[in-house]
Amino acid sequence: MTDQPQPLFTAVDALLAAVDDGGLLPVLDERVRLREAAGLTQAAVAQALGVRVASIQAWETGRAEPKAERLEAYRRLLEGLSRRFPASAAPSGSSEVLRRPDPSGAAPSAPAAPPSPSAAAPAAPSRPAAPGRQPAARRGEGKQSAASPHTAPAGSTDPRFENGPLAVVDVEDGQVRAYCTGGLVLDVPAKSLAALVDWTLAEARLGQPKLSGPGKDADPLLVLTEAALHRYGLPVTLTDEERLAGRIPEGHKVVKQLVRAEWKLTKRGFGPWARIYRPAKGSDRQCVQLCIPSWHALDTRHWGHAEQLPPAELARVLGVYASRVMTPRGSTAVTGLELMTALHPPTRASQPDAAGKRHSERNPGGLGQDPVDCAPCEAPDGHPVLADLPRFHVRGPAEKLFEEAYDWARPMTDDECMLRHLVGIDVNMAFAAGANGLTVGLGAPTRLERPVFDAKLPGSWLVDLSHVDLSRVKAGKEWVELDASLLPSPFTPKGERPEGPAWYATPTVAYATELGYEVRPIEAWVRYENGRYLDGWYQRLRDAYLATMSDLGVDADRTPDDFLAAMTDYKTRDPELAIVVAAIKATVKGGLGKLRERPRGEGWKPGQPWRALSRPTWRPDIRAAVISRTRTNLHRKIVKHAAFTGQYPIAILSDCVVYASAGPSPLDFLPYRDGKPLPGGFKLGVNPGLVKHEGTQSVLWGEEVRERFDAPELNLARYIKDGTVTDADSGE
Repeated sequence: MTDQPQPLFTAVDALLAAVDDGGLLPVLDERVRLREAAGLTQAAVAQALGVRVASIQAWETGRAEPKAERLEAYRRLLEGLSRRFPASAAPSGSSEVLRRPDPSGAAPSAPAAPPSPSAAAPAAPSRPAAPGRQPAARRGEGKQSAASPHTAPAGSTDPRFENGPLAVVDVEDGQVRAYCTGGLVLDVPAKSLAALVDWTLAEARLGQPKLSGPGKDADPLLVLTEAALHRYGLPVTLTDEERLAGRIPEGHKVVKQLVRAEWKLTKRGFGPWARIYRPAKGSDRQCVQLCIPSWHALDTRHWGHAEQLPPAELARVLGVYASRVMTPRGSTAVTGLELMTALHPPTRASQPDAAGKRHSERNPGGLGQDPVDCAPCEAPDGHPVLADLPRFHVRGPAEKLFEEAYDWARPMTDDECMLRHLVGIDVNMAFAAGANGLTVGLGAPTRLERPVFDAKLPGSWLVDLSHVDLSRVKAGKEWVELDASLLPSPFTPKGERPEGPAWYATPTVAYATELGYEVRPIEAWVRYENGRYLDGWYQRLRDAYLATMSDLGVDADRTPDDFLAAMTDYKTRDPELAIVVAAIKATVKGGLGKLRERPRGEGWKPGQPWRALSRPTWRPDIRAAVISRTRTNLHRKIVKHAAFTGQYPIAILSDCVVYASAGPSPLDFLPYRDGKPLPGGFKLGVNPGLVKHEGTQSVLWGEEVRERFDAPELNLARYIKDGTVTDADSGE
């Protein structure tokens, strides 16, 4: 073996030293067998070898091989594992070898034409019955089709959670069964909902380990089918009154049953995402969460047809999401926000004091336990800090921070009308990419008068940017001449040029200086306590997205042509995993939206606090910073593209940009040379921040739609995907 850098070997040796010798798995290939036998995740191996999870997936499926020093380090790891876990170590007399759970949830990558999820697959593996619990039940071959090559393994190597993070509870032929991840099915002896909660905590071995050191383990999640609801005395659907209230009445017989059994419900009551608990005693936490799809717990906008899936398939979809993102805590928006807290808990245990005791203290990098007031300019209308404003006062740009995504369009030029196609490109995970590496405030703001702008200091700045002239801007180190009439302003969501002082988040003001213009803030609210709070959140969601897209046959290392071809039908290759992709995207947008959650009824009146304000994660400044950075990132690419090609966008909606083109493909107007994109411009690919093909329509279609509604600036980016425009859109 050649000499290799010691840090790589040190990392591998540390990984080997931490391996637990117990672990069984199905035989795939030797690389996967050895890793899973050790209970190691692909993420753990990737971290030790200094590569991405996608590389480990490629090495384990034969799509790529490690090179140079990684080759020797990876070989060293496998040799060490093979000595500890020889192939003959599988238990004798067992007809099937059990799969060791993998917290990463990563499954082998899908081939170009992967088998249908309904294809036959091995029956669920049986497990030796633990004392005091029922053995795993076997089901028919058809019902076990969810245990396909794409099925995520059970959720964790932690023996407390050996059956994964969640189970879908169903009733068939009078028998209650819990469908877990990885194809496992457990018999459920519980005759009542209270008994089901007891069984879940005492015997089911469901849950998920914490995502960070100071955090908490995820509570087990039970998903109740309609048959299970009927079995346990719950309504299959909610009445209109119950749906509006978001819960069943407190006097319902099942709620009373739980109370008699000394179980409690949270303030939100028994709704689509109910939490049933007993007060924790020390570190002993007793809590089970319920998800009730027929009560619309799984929003079809984000979870598609998941509600209609059979139990095993639904367990698979939610299990992949749970293992790659986290166990759902509610809607995708709620889960996105909870993921931030799970990765950066508000408190941690202190170092031992003189008496050897530890105390709770603020966790560095987190938001703390107590909410902080936002700056007045950051507050939405009706916020308590604005209670002194006149009742019907309308705040203008100089009073209110208004950082939102683009909604801009313009009429086409004569030259553009001579082209044949309108092509839309969409930025992958645009808001996640905007959060990557972004410094945001962690504490309360400090007001400054006549400050000197500091691009490294997160906050809100009152500054006049009306002097920024887009006809001559810096693109990198060079000044370029542009047609400003064909460009949106980077400073306003509608693309209009500012007319005077206005409030902006730090990334927007920083972009003005990047374009080559001086800025002189009048006032600012800045946060001296700051950090890259969203980095871990971005990385986990990025890895979840890329791993799932890879399973669908869309890899990060494809050529532009191959990428476009792979994206044309990726959703049909495995519709269940396509649901997971949509849910991951919704988790990004919804989580950021929750940072500025508005009142949700509850009898709220302007000037009064609403429920969300009591959370330390109610942080409109963080949301504004992410949107600001996402919008300026997009504008930077548009400027680069215009300076190099002379092409300008027709319309922009959030992360979708429409160009007129001679051909129907993005490659007909994106300036690729020898397979390489324009530096700093748009690049085709699956990674967050890169772009994909959103849709193509004809120029004639665009002109007819605008003429139909007598709206020369109708935003065509809204309809470019499928070309459908209804009469309801005439108000654009």
